[in-house]
Amino acid sequence: MDLITEYLLLGLRFGRVVDGFVDSYTGDPALSRQVADEPVPDPAQLSRRAHELSGLVAAAGLPAPRTAFLVAHLDALAVAGRRLAGESMSFVAEVESYFQVRIEMVDTDVYARAHAEIGELLGGSGPVGERLAAARARELCPPDLVGRAVQTVAADLRARVVPAVGLPDGEHIDFAVERDVSWSGFNYYLGDFSSRVAVNADVGHRMSTLGVLVAHECYPGHHTEHCRKEDLLVRQRLEVEHTLFLVNTPQCLMAEGLGDLAMSAVIGPEWGHWLAGVLDGIGPSFDPDLVQALEIASRPLNTVRQNAAILLHDDGVDEAEVLAYLQRWGLVDAQRARQMLRFLTDPLWRAYTSTYVEGERLLRPWMSAREPGVTALQRFQRLLDEPLTPSVIQAELAAV
Repeated sequence: MDLITEYLLLGLRFGRVVDGFVDSYTGDPALSRQVADEPVPDPAQLSRRAHELSGLVAAAGLPAPRTAFLVAHLDALAVAGRRLAGESMSFVAEVESYFQVRIEMVDTDVYARAHAEIGELLGGSGPVGERLAAARARELCPPDLVGRAVQTVAADLRARVVPAVGLPDGEHIDFAVERDVSWSGFNYYLGDFSSRVAVNADVGHRMSTLGVLVAHECYPGHHTEHCRKEDLLVRQRLEVEHTLFLVNTPQCLMAEGLGDLAMSAVIGPEWGHWLAGVLDGIGPSFDPDLVQALEIASRPLNTVRQNAAILLHDDGVDEAEVLAYLQRWGLVDAQRARQMLRFLTDPLWRAYTSTYVEGERLLRPWMSAREPGVTALQRFQRLLDEPLTPSVIQAELAAV
């Protein structure tokens, strides 16, 4: 327990260096108070301590899965401390150090083929980006309806998830609508099976995207994962390291991949028809079959933002060119491209971009590799309940 306490203190100290590094902490408040009363630490010293603790944990004789989880996160913190101390590192190397995945540029031919498929689905003539923008504009959710729509979708998903997955009595989400933030939605886990979920009303949510957003943040996504792990790992198994969730560590890639697949796990491929029914009477309507087909055709474009990050941080491409790249290949408008660039240039969140890309790319084939008779939600529940890391998933895929 002394080593686990040292891990928690170390993570909390990173939160003193950079506001937001601690995504959530629901453990012993005495540790928070101790760190709050300390001087702001030197990130280089934190890096050295993370490296030291990694070796101590590896030799401590803990069960292998627990050891692997802790070592992976301590190794990520060792690199984070060096970066915060000013050490130069390529974007590609930084992402690998944090998230256990090796990224590379995707050829734009992949995007051109996706554009062609999207154009065929949309029909008509003219530039595919303009046709897609027009289709998207027809289903924009008015900002004053975002809160109502989100809570309506959440209520339906909760009614499906709780009986199937199991959530502790008293679990609860409070919802808020926010403006002028760099993200589209955010889950603030508060502990005791409670979350605050905030949604950014400024990004132009489309009605057909609210299902994946709410599933990602709520049921069976981040909120559900936090609740299950607090119950199973922290309260029942006393693995208190899971009271701490840190940015730029392997658990982030797992959580974001889990979130991106949450809706498909609980609803399935006909999610468009389900969502249209749930939102009937709230905001503009959409064609369920078309949005389902467009979602599949657009999946290759998810890597555009990661390509943009590599261009910006490793290749020295200026921001104006990166904005143009995002708009051309990602088929997004100028406002959305600027929002994406804001995230890519944030000192804390820049590497986090890859969690939204590589998490889904890693976990989608893992979800598909389930044994006959195992449902998608049953396979998904392993992500909710077990402290898996990207390297564990990679090993399981390699063994298939």
